Amino acid sequence: MQIGTAKAERIISEELGRRGWKESDLMRHCKSDPAKLVIAARLRQETTLSVKTIAARMHLGTSKSANARLHGGLRQSAPNASASAQTQLGI
Repeated sequence: MQIGTAKAERIISEELGRRGWKESDLMRHCKSDPAKLVIAARLRQETTLSVKTIAARMHLGTSKSANARLHGGLRQSAPNASASAQTQLGI
């Protein structure tokens, strides 16, 4: 197992545990489930896995549709993240 894959599996295990999910819940929840997209976004940011690999592992459908959902979700959360960072920095 490559280092990136091992890290991804650790992240997935951690996130599933945090939500009280089992591995089978990834298949049960819909492709656009916000919790699945949060996990996928974390995988994309913290590992070197491709969107195609993340989409397959997280059961998000095709890599093209998963990429669109990930970018849409990240764009929506970006203003909130920057406002939070500005508040923490006292700007």
